Amino acid sequence: MARTRARDYDTKRLAILHKSAELFARHGYTGSSINMIAEACGVSKALLYHYYPDKEAVLFDILSQHLGMLVAEIEKAAQSHKNPKKRLHALAAALLEAYRDADAEHQVQIANLKLLPKESQEILLVMERRLVTIFADTIAEALPDVGRGPLLKPITMSMFGMLNWHYLWFREGKGLSRAEYARLVTRMITAGAGPAAAAVTETPKP
Repeated sequence: MARTRARDYDTKRLAILHKSAELFARHGYTGSSINMIAEACGVSKALLYHYYPDKEAVLFDILSQHLGMLVAEIEKAAQSHKNPKKRLHALAAALLEAYRDADAEHQVQIANLKLLPKESQEILLVMERRLVTIFADTIAEALPDVGRGPLLKPITMSMFGMLNWHYLWFREGKGLSRAEYARLVTRMITAGAGPAAAAVTETPKP
């Protein structure tokens, strides 16, 4: 007879994922063991195996849960404004807010996705590409001079760079707030990317 799941199964599973993400971010995926995960989560190894068969499954679920949440928040934000510049700000603000209390998961995504088997990577990369597509579509609409030309990808990935790496220097309650930084990044892209793109594509004078 199959074992019945406890009512708090999902709550405990999410707690295991968050504690595991913190462990992987601190010690690295390869430097962490199932024993260390169980100890960090305050559970027995036998109970941990009730949730996950191995460390790889834990890593995949951390990333799947995290990216799934990001996609849901960004898709919601993408419906918020018809004006593409306002929509781009909404996307930036939503992404930064989604990163709140998720620094560990974010670090694990950046550093460890490539350690999973190819078939697992591809599932997660589909979600990453969805995020990039939503931002790129909005930037192309907000910057007609850039449109879908060859500089759309560099500009899109530059915006992600400003948003994705903010956790390295950002400190809650000090300096810019998340909302203020979202406005700053959006303004840098909408006001600066067009002229910068024009400068890049100018034909140098002999």
